[in-house]
Amino acid sequence: MYYYSLNEYLKNTFGEKVYKISLNGGMTCPNRDGTLSDKGCIFCSKGGSGEFSADYRLSVTRQIEQAKAKVKRKIKTNKYIAYFQAFTNTYAPVAYLEKIFTEAVNNREVAVLSVATRPDCLGRDVLDLLERLNKIKPVWVELGLQTIHPKTAEYIRRCYDLSVYNNAVKELKFRGLQVITHVILGLPNETKEEMLETVSYVGKYTDGIKLQLLHVLKGTDLEKEYKNGSFKTLSMEEYIDILCDAVEILPENVVIHRLTGDGDKKLLVSPMWSADKKRVLNAINKAFNEKNVTQGRNFKNTTE
Repeated sequence: MYYYSLNEYLKNTFGEKVYKISLNGGMTCPNRDGTLSDKGCIFCSKGGSGEFSADYRLSVTRQIEQAKAKVKRKIKTNKYIAYFQAFTNTYAPVAYLEKIFTEAVNNREVAVLSVATRPDCLGRDVLDLLERLNKIKPVWVELGLQTIHPKTAEYIRRCYDLSVYNNAVKELKFRGLQVITHVILGLPNETKEEMLETVSYVGKYTDGIKLQLLHVLKGTDLEKEYKNGSFKTLSMEEYIDILCDAVEILPENVVIHRLTGDGDKKLLVSPMWSADKKRVLNAINKAFNEKNVTQGRNFKNTTE
């Protein structure tokens, strides 16, 4: 079976390798500042999943330059994805969003603007802004869904219903914006079948998907649950088994942006096997070969 990796999509679209750099807009989240909750999602780290992002106090241009300097020796490319990653990156006044997003888009080496956000933080003024920017350079909107199942959504404290995701996808696609959906495999108390139901559902609507292994990180409420014995994390074999089935049920036009994920090693509590990225990718590659799942090109560059 064939699947469409991010690496292949970028080469098909831009004719060369495009490297993602993580930026920080200095925002927070309605699930943290008291608007919806002051606790945040149960798995979310203190840094709002932006541990690899730059210092938000720097200008966007300076953040880009610093990121490029870090990778220039190992990455041969002149094109970058400007990825606003930490927290909720449309949760700010639209004038501020326009300033930082436009600064990124106007950088001559930025090929794509990618904005990670919540589907309940996409007001009409924000959608209008993203639509305008998309006419200059491609804009990707990354939505943190994680699961379609109400009980799990309540457990992880997502604080919005599935219908909110559905409406956001509809609005974004109507405006010509690419949608990438984040899904976590291994959420507590979900069966393999439930995880695959989420993947199958998302595959009908999204342009791209990030398949993320559940990481337990220090300082999160999920860590407390884990240490209390409330759940177990997946073994590498269990994760790869679910991942193989997930890839097989996705439509071939859905771009797979991630097959696993990197937890900050300084914060990682479990599963510790995930810290050895080379070993994990080799194991995934082996499993894909055995199942005859292929992207038709260089597998090792498919994940972030």
